[in-house]
Amino acid sequence: MIVDDEPDVLKLLNKRLSEVGYEVIEAQSGNEAIAKAKGQQPDLIILDIIMPDMDGAKTAEVLQSEPLTKNIPVIFLTCLLTKEEEEGKIGKIIGGKYFIAKPYNPNELIEAITKHIGRWNQAKRDA
Repeated sequence: MIVDDEPDVLKLLNKRLSEVGYEVIEAQSGNEAIAKAKGQQPDLIILDIIMPDMDGAKTAEVLQSEPLTKNIPVIFLTCLLTKEEEEGKIGKIIGGKYFIAKPYNPNELIEAITKHIGRWNQAKRDA
Protein backbone atom coordinates (compact mmCIF):
# COMPACT_ATOMS: atom_id res chain seq x y z
CA MET A 1 0.00 0.00 0.00
CA ILE A 2 1.20 3.48 -0.82
CA VAL A 3 -0.15 6.47 1.10
CA ASP A 4 0.47 10.01 -0.09
CA ASP A 5 -1.74 13.07 -0.49
CA GLU A 6 -0.03 14.01 -3.76
CA PRO A 7 -1.66 12.26 -6.76
CA ASP A 8 1.53 12.54 -8.85
CA VAL A 9 3.56 10.72 -6.18
CA LEU A 10 0.94 7.96 -6.01
CA LYS A 11 0.90 7.61 -9.78
CA LEU A 12 4.67 7.40 -10.04
CA LEU A 13 5.04 4.93 -7.17
CA ASN A 14 2.18 2.79 -8.45
CA LYS A 15 3.74 2.63 -11.90
CA ARG A 16 7.19 1.72 -10.57
CA LEU A 17 5.93 -0.93 -8.14
CA SER A 18 3.55 -2.45 -10.68
CA GLU A 19 6.39 -2.71 -13.21
CA VAL A 20 8.31 -4.99 -10.85
CA GLY A 21 5.27 -7.13 -10.07
CA TYR A 22 3.77 -5.70 -6.90
CA GLU A 23 0.02 -5.34 -6.52
CA VAL A 24 -0.55 -1.79 -5.31
CA ILE A 25 -3.26 -0.34 -3.10
CA GLU A 26 -3.42 3.46 -3.03
CA ALA A 27 -4.65 5.79 -0.30
CA GLN A 28 -4.56 9.59 -0.27
CA SER A 29 -5.03 10.15 3.46
CA GLY A 30 -4.32 8.59 6.81
CA ASN A 31 -7.96 7.74 7.41
CA GLU A 32 -8.29 6.09 3.99
CA ALA A 33 -5.08 4.12 4.62
CA ILE A 34 -6.33 2.80 7.95
CA ALA A 35 -9.66 1.69 6.47
CA LYS A 36 -8.02 0.01 3.47
CA ALA A 37 -5.31 -1.64 5.58
CA LYS A 38 -7.91 -3.18 7.88
CA GLY A 39 -9.89 -4.50 4.94
CA GLN A 40 -7.12 -5.59 2.58
CA GLN A 41 -4.19 -6.48 4.87
CA PRO A 42 -1.29 -5.25 2.70
CA ASP A 43 2.14 -6.83 3.11
CA LEU A 44 3.73 -3.40 3.57
CA ILE A 45 2.76 0.27 3.80
CA ILE A 46 4.79 3.09 2.24
CA LEU A 47 3.65 6.15 4.16
CA ASP A 48 4.20 9.85 3.58
CA ILE A 49 4.64 11.84 6.79
CA ILE A 50 3.25 15.23 5.84
CA MET A 51 -0.45 14.86 5.00
CA PRO A 52 -3.31 17.26 5.72
CA ASP A 53 -5.90 15.12 7.55
CA MET A 54 -3.70 12.91 9.69
CA ASP A 55 0.07 12.92 9.46
CA GLY A 56 2.01 9.75 8.77
CA ALA A 57 3.26 9.41 12.35
CA LYS A 58 -0.31 9.43 13.72
CA THR A 59 -1.46 7.09 10.94
CA ALA A 60 1.31 4.62 11.82
CA GLU A 61 0.40 4.92 15.50
CA VAL A 62 -3.24 4.06 14.80
CA LEU A 63 -2.24 1.17 12.52
CA GLN A 64 0.02 -0.24 15.25
CA SER A 65 -2.77 -0.03 17.80
CA GLU A 66 -5.17 -2.10 15.68
CA PRO A 67 -5.00 -5.92 15.98
CA LEU A 68 -5.51 -6.41 12.22
CA THR A 69 -2.74 -4.01 11.17
CA LYS A 70 -0.28 -3.85 14.06
CA ASN A 71 2.33 -6.10 12.46
CA ILE A 72 2.30 -4.64 8.94
CA PRO A 73 5.71 -3.09 8.26
CA VAL A 74 5.79 0.63 7.48
CA ILE A 75 8.36 2.52 5.44
CA PHE A 76 8.14 6.28 5.74
CA LEU A 77 8.89 8.12 2.50
CA THR A 78 9.54 11.73 3.44
CA CYS A 79 11.07 15.03 2.48
CA LEU A 80 11.80 15.62 6.20
CA LEU A 81 14.95 13.51 5.88
CA THR A 82 17.58 14.65 3.40
CA LYS A 83 19.81 12.48 1.26
CA GLU A 84 22.75 13.83 3.26
CA GLU A 85 21.15 12.53 6.45
CA GLU A 86 20.72 9.14 4.84
CA GLU A 87 24.45 9.15 4.08
CA GLY A 88 24.35 6.56 1.35
CA LYS A 89 22.24 4.06 3.26
CA ILE A 90 19.10 2.56 1.77
CA GLY A 91 17.15 4.14 4.57
CA LYS A 92 17.57 5.38 8.08
CA ILE A 93 16.00 3.86 11.15
CA ILE A 94 14.73 6.53 13.55
CA GLY A 95 12.84 5.51 16.65
CA GLY A 96 12.46 1.99 15.29
CA LYS A 97 10.88 3.26 12.06
CA TYR A 98 12.40 2.98 8.61
CA PHE A 99 12.72 6.23 6.62
CA ILE A 100 13.64 6.91 3.00
CA ALA A 101 14.26 10.48 1.85
CA LYS A 102 12.44 12.13 -1.05
CA PRO A 103 13.55 12.37 -3.75
CA TYR A 104 14.31 8.67 -3.57
CA ASN A 105 16.26 6.29 -5.75
CA PRO A 106 13.62 3.90 -7.21
CA ASN A 107 15.97 0.91 -7.09
CA GLU A 108 16.81 1.56 -3.43
CA LEU A 109 13.11 1.82 -2.63
CA ILE A 110 12.40 -1.51 -4.36
CA GLU A 111 15.29 -3.07 -2.44
CA ALA A 112 13.90 -1.80 0.88
CA ILE A 113 10.39 -3.01 0.02
CA THR A 114 11.65 -6.46 -0.95
CA LYS A 115 13.65 -6.71 2.27
CA HIS A 116 10.73 -5.69 4.49
CA ILE A 117 8.17 -7.87 2.73
CA GLY A 118 10.53 -10.83 3.07
CA ARG A 119 10.72 -10.28 6.84
CA TRP A 120 6.93 -9.84 7.05
CA ASN A 121 6.23 -13.05 5.12
CA GLN A 122 8.76 -14.98 7.21
CA ALA A 123 7.14 -13.72 10.42
CA LYS A 124 3.69 -14.80 9.13
CA ARG A 125 5.06 -18.28 8.30
CA ASP A 126 6.69 -18.57 11.72
CA ALA A 127 3.48 -17.58 13.54
